[in-house]
Amino acid sequence: MVSFGSDRLPEHAAAVKILIAGGFGVGKTTLVGTVSEVPPLHTEEVMTEVGVGVDDLAGVEAKSRTTVALDFGRITLSEDLVLYLFGAPGQERFWSLWEDLAIGTLGAIVLVDTRRLDAGFGSIDFFERRGIPFVVAINRFDTAVEYTVEEVRDALDLGPDVPILPCDVRVRSSGRDVLLALVDHLMAESSPANAGRAEFSPSGA
Repeated sequence: MVSFGSDRLPEHAAAVKILIAGGFGVGKTTLVGTVSEVPPLHTEEVMTEVGVGVDDLAGVEAKSRTTVALDFGRITLSEDLVLYLFGAPGQERFWSLWEDLAIGTLGAIVLVDTRRLDAGFGSIDFFERRGIPFVVAINRFDTAVEYTVEEVRDALDLGPDVPILPCDVRVRSSGRDVLLALVDHLMAESSPANAGRAEFSPSGA
C-alpha cells in the first residue's frame, strides 16, 4: 500500500533522489510544498530590479518571488521507498547549480506550462545529455489553453518512451501521481530489456 504523510522513515527504505526542473514560474516550488510530508525547505527571495531584462517574465508577470538555490522536500511512498525531492531554480542565470543538484539523481520531473512550452527545452536537454530518466508533467494553469499529451509530445520533440501526463501541482493527489509515474518509469528503465542503464530497485537490493 502506498502511504503518505509519515514523519518517521521506514527502517529499511531505499532513498531515491529526484530532481524537479522546468522553466521559470512553472510550479516547481509549489509541487515540492504540496507533496512533501515534512515542512519543505525553500530558498525563495523577493524578485528585484537585478532580474529586469535578464529573467523572462512572459506569462508570469505577477510572480514576485523566485527560487535562488533549491527547494527540498521528502515523501514516503511505501515501506520500501522514500523520495527526496530537489527543486531546481528555473532562471538561466542559476543553471550552474543544476550540475551539483544532479549528482546522485536517479530520475527527474520536467514541469512545463503550455503557455511557454519552449521554456522546457533547457531541462529536457539537460537530462537527455546526462542519461537521467525523466517524465514530463503538464502543469495546469487557469489561463492556459489545454493541449493533448500527443500535441505536447510533438511540440517538445519527445519520443514515445518519455511519459507525459497532465497535473495540477496545487493538488496533492495529482503531484503524487506524477511521482508514481516517475517511479514506474525508473523501474521500467532498469528492467532486463534495458540492460546497461542505471539500476533502480525500490527495495534497495
